[in-house]
Amino acid sequence: MHHFYPQTTLNGRNVGGYSAKKVKSVANDEIHSYVLKLKTRDGKTEKIAGADIDLEPQWNDDTEKLIKKQNGFAWPVKLFQKETLKSETLVAFDKEKVKKAVDALDCMDESKQTAPKNAGASSYSSKDGYTIVPCVMGTKIDTDKMYEAVDNAVNGLVEKLNLDKAGVYINPTVFDDNKELAHAVDSMNKYSKASITYQIGKHSEVLDASVYSDWMRLNKDLKPVLSKKKVENYVNSLAKKYNTCYTAKKLKTSYGKTVTIPISHYGWKVDNETEVNQIIDDIKAGKAVTRDLNYSMTANSHDENDFGDSYVEINLTAQHLFLYKNGKLVIESDFVSGNVSKGNATPTGAYGITYTEKNATLRGENYETPVTYWMPFAGNVGMHDAYWRSAFGGSIYKTAGSHGCINLPPSAAKVVFENVSKNYPVLVYELEGTEANANADQSAADAVDKLITSIGKVTLDSKDAIDKAQKAYDKLNSNAKSKVKNYKALVDAQKKLEKLEKKDGE
Repeated sequence: MHHFYPQTTLNGRNVGGYSAKKVKSVANDEIHSYVLKLKTRDGKTEKIAGADIDLEPQWNDDTEKLIKKQNGFAWPVKLFQKETLKSETLVAFDKEKVKKAVDALDCMDESKQTAPKNAGASSYSSKDGYTIVPCVMGTKIDTDKMYEAVDNAVNGLVEKLNLDKAGVYINPTVFDDNKELAHAVDSMNKYSKASITYQIGKHSEVLDASVYSDWMRLNKDLKPVLSKKKVENYVNSLAKKYNTCYTAKKLKTSYGKTVTIPISHYGWKVDNETEVNQIIDDIKAGKAVTRDLNYSMTANSHDENDFGDSYVEINLTAQHLFLYKNGKLVIESDFVSGNVSKGNATPTGAYGITYTEKNATLRGENYETPVTYWMPFAGNVGMHDAYWRSAFGGSIYKTAGSHGCINLPPSAAKVVFENVSKNYPVLVYELEGTEANANADQSAADAVDKLITSIGKVTLDSKDAIDKAQKAYDKLNSNAKSKVKNYKALVDAQKKLEKLEKKDGE
């Protein structure tokens, strides 16, 4: 045997029927004029000349040995069978120069390469929802694979190398027809049908795909996930808008004046963690729901005053309490609050009743007191009956007050207990001018005003009425005198009477 089988390739070159001498002759001719043409993915052609990589023939007896290994009796069969052979000795070239030549190619310039990009999900559109965004094949090349592909091509004197077919490009890992991607996009479109309408008192908020669409993304496993951080940010914005727990309260008191209660432990407080989880569940359910927010603390109303029209009003200055329910006064009563002289003053503020308990025992450092009606609202401070007291109101609290609680007459405590429940608002404040004796001063002043008004038209017979009014005025203390509204009318009446008497004596 002196020739290769008819369908034999050697190092990628067709040498069918060639003798060893002819193989070498053909190779020598090709080597001297060899140019490798590389076709890039974007349709461009680049070249590497054999002369640039020191390409030259390299022969020994490998070719003859390969021919001799062929079985002569197999020729009839091999006429129709392909035979692929490889020899290490056909050509020689400088591999370092090959690398330099490859590195110099325009397609190897990283600044001109396009990175591959996986197929994915589009942004949300109200018209089309989510759709599949096609992958980008890119033109980024694996350098090591490129070196290897060029080495193999030169070694076989291949004249044309399709880089795409040679597998040198770095391809995306998720293609347009990926089934998991299609399923994920379907799931996202299901989620986008979800909407949450919050009914918050008279207010409403709508959370739908126009808001939460950019909260969704695909994870590395092509599963749709909601950004918990973005959900948390949304819930934080709702909490900032609707939380009232720690905001100051304005109360129009039973005395006609409006007070601001800056310290507040009563009001609405959104349960952020529960609400975040609820939103995620609602969106994944893909349905429309109407509901309120989740709260860790609640109040009576979402209107301007969250305590509404049902509350306990406690005026520490007047030592007087009012219980309102649905806007109607249920009961009012004097009380004794915390002992100021011992540093046990009852704290002002807005609170909710912590709980109610009948037949409780109050314990402190140096006391243990059973009570029938116990209604705490600020830690260990609360309202309860004080059967051991015989007097309430006035200035008792200043030196003989409680440990901080609101001591009520048993009958009043019973009514309050029967009308309140857990979280019932308790508004505790101080109001200058309503001191315990201020009511008496006002009553005395009102009585003098009535005496002055009763004088009527001044005649000689008005002397007794004028004197009576004056004597009543003189008995008032300075605070009560300041509350008399028509004292000027009394002075004018006295002057007029004096004129009448003078005229009558002439």
